Amino acid sequence: MVAGSPHLIGWFGDVRQESVRAVIDPDTAVVEVTVCGPWDRQLSWQARAVLDKCLAEHPTGMVVDLHRLSDPRAVSAPLWLTLCAQGAALQPPIAIAVCLAATAPLARRLRQLGARDWLVTYASADQARTALTHRRPLIDRMHLALPPDPAAASLARSLVSDACRGWELPHLSQRGRLVASELVVNAAEHAGTDLEVIVSPRGEGAATALHLAVYDGDPAMPRVRDPVPGPLGPALLERGLGLRIVAAAASEWGAMPARGGKLVWAILRDRPAAPS
Repeated sequence: MVAGSPHLIGWFGDVRQESVRAVIDPDTAVVEVTVCGPWDRQLSWQARAVLDKCLAEHPTGMVVDLHRLSDPRAVSAPLWLTLCAQGAALQPPIAIAVCLAATAPLARRLRQLGARDWLVTYASADQARTALTHRRPLIDRMHLALPPDPAAASLARSLVSDACRGWELPHLSQRGRLVASELVVNAAEHAGTDLEVIVSPRGEGAATALHLAVYDGDPAMPRVRDPVPGPLGPALLERGLGLRIVAAAASEWGAMPARGGKLVWAILRDRPAAPS
C-alpha cells in the first residue's frame, strides 16, 4: 500500500485482482464489485478492504456480484448486511444491489435474516445495473472534458469555482481548486489521454462536502512518488509532489479502476477551526 491514502484500489501488494475486483462507471458513478472463490478468512479480509475503499469514494450506488462466490454455509451474510447498513447511513445514501442466485444458500440465509425488506437482490449484474441507473437519479454533477495538457488545469480550477458558488461552498473553493489542478496535471503528465473532471456535492447542510474526480484512459494506478528537483533548477517547485499535495488538502482521496481507464478522486470537507 502506498503512503498517503488508504483508498487506492489495484496497487501491487493490494487485493488479488482475480478474487475481488472493483470498477466504477464514471458516467453513472456506480461501482461494481465482483467477489470470486471460496469464502475464507483471506477472502473475507480482501472483500472488506475493497468495500471500505469503495464506500469511502461515496458512489451513487454499488452492484455486488456474488455469483462466483462459493459460500455453502452462508458465512459471509453479515458482511453484506453490514454493507447495506453502511450505505444507507451515508448522506446521500448509497443504493446497494446484491446479485446472486435465489437458490443459493447465501440468498436463503439473507432471506431468513429479514434482509429482503432492505437488501435488494437481483438475478444478474445487468439487471442490477439497469435498476440502479433508472431507479436512482444522479446527484448534481458538473463535467468538463479536457485535453491531456497541464495548462488545462486552469479550466478545472474555474469549474471548481463555479461549482462552489452554485452549491454555496465558498469555504471549500480554495482547497478544491488546488486539488483539481494537481489531479489534472498529474493525469495529463502520466496518463497522456483525454481527461474528464467531475465535480459533485456530498451530504447536505453545513456538512456538505465537495467531491472531485478526474477520469483518464490509462488503467495504471497513480503513484505517490518521492519528490525530485525540477529540470530547470531550484527556482521551480520540486516535481513529484502532486499527490502529496492532494493528500494534505483533501479529507480523503483514492483511486479505482474505471471502465476504459481509472478514476482518481478526492473529498473535501470543512475543517474545524483551530483552538484559540
